[in-house]
Order: sequence, then structure tokens, then C-alpha cells
Amino acid sequence: ETEPLTSKKDVSDCNKGEDCKENGLLVRNPKSALRLVEDGNKVHPSQGDKGGAAQISNGYSAVQSSVPCNGMGEMEDAQCTAPAATTTTTTTTSTTCGAEGQQQLMELEDRETWSKKIDFLLSVIGYAVDLGNVWRFPYICYQNGGGAFLIPYTIMAIFGGIPLFYMELALGQYHRNGCISIWRKICPIFKGIGFAICVIDLYVASYYNTIMAWAFYYLVSSFTAELPWTKCTNAWNTGNCTNYFSKDNVSWSQHSISPAEEFYTRHVLQVHRSNGLDDLGGISWQLTLCLLLIFTIVYFSIWKGVKTSGKVVWVTATFPYIILFILLVRGATLPGAWRGVLYYLKPDWQKLLATEVWVDAAAQIFFSLGPGFGVLLAYASYNKFHNNCYQDALVTSTVNCVTSFVSGFVIFTVLGYMAEMRNEDVSEVAKDTGPSLLFITYAEAIANMPASTFFAIIFFLMLLTLGLDSTFAGLEGVITGVLDEFPHVWSKRRELFVLGLTIVCFLGSLATLTFGGAYVVKLFEEYATGPAVLTVVFLEAVAVAWFYGITQFCNDVKEMLGFTPGWYWRVCWVAISPIFLLFVTCSFLSNPPELRLFDYSYPYWTTVVGYCIGTSSIICIPIYMVYRLIITPGTLKERILKSITPETATEIPFGDIRMNAV
Repeated sequence: ETEPLTSKKDVSDCNKGEDCKENGLLVRNPKSALRLVEDGNKVHPSQGDKGGAAQISNGYSAVQSSVPCNGMGEMEDAQCTAPAATTTTTTTTSTTCGAEGQQQLMELEDRETWSKKIDFLLSVIGYAVDLGNVWRFPYICYQNGGGAFLIPYTIMAIFGGIPLFYMELALGQYHRNGCISIWRKICPIFKGIGFAICVIDLYVASYYNTIMAWAFYYLVSSFTAELPWTKCTNAWNTGNCTNYFSKDNVSWSQHSISPAEEFYTRHVLQVHRSNGLDDLGGISWQLTLCLLLIFTIVYFSIWKGVKTSGKVVWVTATFPYIILFILLVRGATLPGAWRGVLYYLKPDWQKLLATEVWVDAAAQIFFSLGPGFGVLLAYASYNKFHNNCYQDALVTSTVNCVTSFVSGFVIFTVLGYMAEMRNEDVSEVAKDTGPSLLFITYAEAIANMPASTFFAIIFFLMLLTLGLDSTFAGLEGVITGVLDEFPHVWSKRRELFVLGLTIVCFLGSLATLTFGGAYVVKLFEEYATGPAVLTVVFLEAVAVAWFYGITQFCNDVKEMLGFTPGWYWRVCWVAISPIFLLFVTCSFLSNPPELRLFDYSYPYWTTVVGYCIGTSSIICIPIYMVYRLIITPGTLKERILKSITPETATEIPFGDIRMNAV
């Protein structure tokens, strides 16, 4: 509720420290802002007995208001007119009493922002470009038609991935909130999406960092004159170990196992000491120490907020590109590299008629760009209000896709070299998928190059930096969401909360550090994130486009950027992107993956456990919907209407004054 600005002042009053309207433009006297900040707790004489005024500042301005306990108060405003023009301006703010009022007030206090624009860009690129770009895209590409796969991949990126990426950046930057509290300003009944995102992020942190622990173990093991996975004379090797890179004439049989594979399975993972998911065995103390060190690095990188993590990514986001270039040049000079490149890019046009290819393309671009994990919302919320997030979305998503494509050359030049050495087809060498492609096939190729120790060190260091960026981002999504939702509890205790969060993630990772931990990692990778995060982003897209309203959302973008998104973006947000997500989700659910790792086939009950893990995060959404309808007063119709109506106005900058968007 607002009242027009009716108190008249002359020009001389304006010069003494008031805001004025002059020639249709808002002219702000800095002394006025200073007075408003210093007297934030004083009451204007014109306010009578309405109560104390609240100082409101969200990093842009300070405005006074007085609001009763029902949260729907009136505000008396002052107007100053110049001879040239007389214009009426209204400003509104609202607060509530008790904990909710304190939460809104603290939410509008000075919010941390990125030190530089490049900090934000590097953080987003570091988040989007992760280990999956190095191992997943090349495998998916050659499996689904080589060069022909780039067609569905590009189409899915243009009509599905990039619009969703842009939408999350715009939402976070405009509303300046994390994944939980932002729904108060969009559609409160969908607030459970924020809680589901936090659960998913915790699941990811519980297994993703274990893969980095493997890489760290390899990194430490690389500091030797001769890499330990080059020979078959170690204590962990078996009689089937065959080193076909040795100078002796060695024949490769069906039962032959490379020393790199035995180093990975029998020394690092020690899966031979586990009988499967029903008997995981003990905990590997070596991997536990590696993971502890990784979480220590993560904690001291993010404990102070984006001011510190924004500086760390200058190393962790740029270093992988230097190493990728070095490995690309080295791979291109290896004998047989052309065979790998030909296998990687040779198009199989018949594959385009298969539905599975389009599903894989959609899933790859979605999981590569990474909407739905709360990270883009969190990172964008620390941007300046008028930052060009449209340009950021195009730049970062393009960099991500190009990185995936180039990584394919890095991997397949080496696979071609391996095929040349084994005298086999590339298809036989490229059977390893997922982490095995990096820790077995690529590690073996590096071990048999000149200067193998150097290349091994920089390669596994690259894997670490790729993973650290994504871990920073995933945990920041949870941290920002919780701190924005409970500012009265945690806003001044960020370091303590981050410490508790990292401890919880470390303890949650213990199951993946057992001798059968690789089986747990595979289970979580397939079920804990896939269908769950697809469902979350589908509901998010529906809530924004259909409940919040595509027109309102486009107006929000115009407030920030000065232009309205075109019809292409509108159509994608309203129809194409939700259909894209529904298509991929239904494909996942209709064809659950048959899990197999090494020689272990997952029993049927693991599928049930997997779906239970995935459902445990999504269940937050309907639970909160029911809870919201129960606590909202009124008839059922009134409850529904209140629950889908934004309950908190989003403030936007108007010059140096914060105005509510209603």
C-alpha cells in the first residue's frame, strides 16, 4: 500500500539536502542519503504515532519506512518539486514483526558482491567445466555417432540448456537470494524446490569429492622417477598383469589386465577386498587422508564468501585450460593419434534416427551447464543489479561447450596412440567409461610417454582443479540458500556454518571411502542426481513461466538490462525448455540404467535403493506444499491463491533509492 508524495518543498530546501525531481529526472543529494543512514532509527515528525522507522539497505540505498505488525503498512514520503517539472514518485517498503521482520530486514542489509566481474565469470566457468567435460562428453560423442552427435547436442543447447542457464542467472541477480528464500518472491508454494536442491547438493558433495581423492592419490603417487602403474612387479599385481609397452614381445590376450588397471582397482580402490554393496569392507585410510586434505582446501577457499573464492578461481579455473592445451599438443604428436581423432569425429548419420541419441544429447548439455543445483542462483545473487547476465550466460555456456569438444581431442588422440601400441581398433581401447577412462586408459598412456612423470603430475593436478571449482560452487549453493533463509541465525556466523557443512559432507563421504566405495559412487552418480535434478528444474521452469508469469519475469529482466527478452527466449521458457526437461526425465524413468562396474553387476534391490535416494530429495517439494496450505489461513481457494502469490516484494534500484517491485 502506498501514498503519493504530497509534502511540497521549494528549491532551496532541495539544496539543503533533499531528493528532488528536476526536469523529469531524480536528482539525489548525497547529504540526504547520509542523513537517512545516520537517522535510520528515528521517526519523521509527519509519521505521528506509527512507530519506528527501519533502515533498509541492500547494497544500493537507504530508505526509511514504518510498518505495523501485519506487514502491510503505509509509508509517508516526501516530495520535492523544481520549477521546471512537478512529478509524483512513490516508494514502498514492507517489514513484519518478530522473526520474519528481522529476516527481511537482515536480508536487505549490505549484501556481499563480487570484487570484479571476471571473478564471477571464472567462478561460473569453473563450476560448469568439471570432470564430466573431460570424460563424459568424449565418450557420449563417439558412442552416439561421432561428428553427427554435434547436431542434436547443438540443438539441445540452443533450445534447452542455454535458456535455462540464462533464466537462473537472471532470477538470482534480480531477486538477490539463494535457492530457498527466493521462492518467497516468486511463488511461495514452490519453496520446497530450494530444500530439494540443498539435499541434492549434499548428495553430490558426498561422492564427487571422493573422485578428487582418487586423483589426489594418483598425484602423490606420480612424484617418482618411474610411475608405479607401469610395471607388473608390484605387490598388488596378479598373474594376468600384462605390460604390452615393455620391450619384450608380449601378446595381449582376452584375460590380460594392464598394470594401470590393477593399480586403480587393486591398489587405489582395493575393490577386490569387497564383495559388493552388501559387503563394502573396511575404510581405506589413504583415501580418507586425501579426502580430509581436499575438504580442508575447500573450507579455507569458501569460508569467507565470494570475496575469497573469487580469487581462488583465478587459479583453479584457468589452470585446466593451460594443461588441456599442453596435453592436446602432446597428444597430436603421438603415433596413431589420427586414428583416435577419426574415430571421435567420423559421423554416423543413421544414429540421428535413434531416440537414445537425442536423450543423451539433452542429458549431456543439461548436466554440463548445471542449472538446478542452486549454484547459478547463488553466484548471480552477488552480482550488481545492472550486470549484463544475458551476455554472461552466452559467454560462459559457449566456453563450456567448446571446452567439452576440445577435451574430446585431448582424450582421443591418446586413445588412438593406445590402439596403435596394442595393434587393436580404437573401439576396443575406448571401452572404459567414466572415471576409468581417466584413471586407467589415460593414465596408462601418460606412463608410457617421454617425460611421463611431468605429464602425470600436471594431468592429475588438472583433474583436482576441475573438481575443486565444482565443489566450491555446489557448497556455495547450499550456504547462500541457508544463510539467506535464516539470516538471524547464521548471517554473522558464516565461518561456523561452513565448518559444520564441510564436516557433514566429509562424514557423509565415509561410505565411498570403503573398499567397495566405487560401487557407492556409481550408485549415487546415477540415481541421487539424475532424475531428481531434472524434476527440480522442470518444476522451477513451470513455476517461473506459468505461476510467476513470463511477462513479469521479462519485465524483471528489463529492469536490470534495459531491454526485454525476445520471443525466442519467451517461447523457450514457456514451452520448449519444460518439454525438453520432461522428455529427458521420462526417458530416464522409463529406462533405468543397468548398473555394472568392473566385474560387478548391481543386484535388483540397488535399483530400489537408488530410486529411494533420488526421491528423498524430491519429496521435499510436495511436503512443503502441503505444509504451506495447512498453515495458510482461509478457505482452500484463498489458501491456494495466497500460496502462489509472491509474499515479499523485490526491491530494485531507482537511482540511489530502493523501490519495491510489485
